[in-house]
Amino acid sequence: MSDHEQQHPAPRRGKVLEALARAERKVFTRPAPKSAKAQMKFLLTRAKGSTTALADRLGVSRRTVERYRAGKLTTPQKRLQAALVEETESEWQPQVRAQARTQAATSRGMMVEVTAYFGFTCTGSSDDGRERHITTDISPTYVKQILELQEAGATEEDLHPIVAEAITESYFTEWGTRADGLRADFTSVSSISFRF
Repeated sequence: MSDHEQQHPAPRRGKVLEALARAERKVFTRPAPKSAKAQMKFLLTRAKGSTTALADRLGVSRRTVERYRAGKLTTPQKRLQAALVEETESEWQPQVRAQARTQAATSRGMMVEVTAYFGFTCTGSSDDGRERHITTDISPTYVKQILELQEAGATEEDLHPIVAEAITESYFTEWGTRADGLRADFTSVSSISFRF
């Protein structure tokens, strides 16, 4: 372990949160900075030049930030590299991301593709729970709720019920035209992706 990078646990996002972040990255109109030096410079502008604030955000020392900005260090360790990519992409093109989110939450909705274990409860009979691969549209109403929860700092467990409800409405009950009273929950998410 070098003295220029302190060891902090890397932030861990669940599959739904990561899928939402990937969907946002796909709407970028220009590529985000790739090199550690360019990422540091960009993040410093977003932090209004405060090396201390950026160091706290990345979980490294202020001196480490200064070394990367000056180009003295060029190859970050895995944890810092992951933090740089995540933080840069979370700040990159905020207006483009905001526009895509607004359109999805008000008019367009989102497409979700998920492979997970779906279990069911309803008043009639239903299929037994099993792993399914589903691709379906989510209505703007549900997209708005999902994005609001994400912005409020929701955990993966907080998002599962609303995503399951959105999938139930669009896929299983076909917008209320069949399987009245059906409720689906999903667990053991193998993969998930969203498209704005």
